[in-house]
Amino acid sequence: MSPLTIRPAQPKDYGAIASIYNEAIAYGGITMDSQPYTAENIQAIVEKMNGREALFLAEIPEKKIGWGIIKRYSDRLGYQVCCETSIYLTFSETGKGYGRVIQKVLMEKVADYDYHHIVAKILADNQSSIRFHQKFGFEIVGIQKKIGLVNGTWHDVVIMQCLL
Repeated sequence: MSPLTIRPAQPKDYGAIASIYNEAIAYGGITMDSQPYTAENIQAIVEKMNGREALFLAEIPEKKIGWGIIKRYSDRLGYQVCCETSIYLTFSETGKGYGRVIQKVLMEKVADYDYHHIVAKILADNQSSIRFHQKFGFEIVGIQKKIGLVNGTWHDVVIMQCLL
């Protein structure tokens, strides 16, 4: 595994972040998005973030390979203790341990932001992501049946949570 750097994303990274996400969109079965993202789409997401939300870039020497996000679960005051996290890696770099490093950084930052509860929403067919999250203490708390329709295919979503 090459040395990995994880840092807050900067505007110059938004194109690479969109490109990595677009791999998942094109592959299918990973996200409910079906239209490619641009750097401007990523910028719009970041501009709406508050002080307890963050977008991180993961890079190895001379290559941007992934990203992770912490976002609030809801803007309702009662949910201020809960956030949602997601990680995406470029497919050529999966299975090398980078996801574990990114997840550890996200969970440390979640604790720094004083969240108590992390939610992960994962398409039910994405069993590798479900197993990955279980290794970090996430448990399945529900399945939303046929909650999404992408390119003519219905998808169930597994709701996972981790209490800190």
